Amino acid sequence: MVVQVTSFSRSGLSDWLIQRVAGVILLAYFALIGYVMINGVSYASWQALHAHSAMRIFTLLAALSFAAHAWIGLWAVFTDYLTERMLGPRGNRLRRFCQIASVLTLLSYLLWVVQIIWG
Repeated sequence: MVVQVTSFSRSGLSDWLIQRVAGVILLAYFALIGYVMINGVSYASWQALHAHSAMRIFTLLAALSFAAHAWIGLWAVFTDYLTERMLGPRGNRLRRFCQIASVLTLLSYLLWVVQIIWG
């Protein structure tokens, strides 16, 4: 029995559902940002928009959705294309390196968003 410990969840259905929910959250977030931008934005109005706790939470939720969506997509690409069969003996090491680098990058982005929102 082979257990994959690097995917976001334990089943493909869960990963699929997480990606779809994350996509809907990102769509709603960027639709709101687009609406604000179309109506004109100044520094004061932008600051006022992000002063509300609801917008901060929505921004954090969008960042978490981005990270989950990106990780599942990258995991699928790395698992499909960075294999020992395709790249020889170095394929598995390269896949692990790319997965670790992706996780560290996504975590640093999340921490950066938290710092910006509540800093």
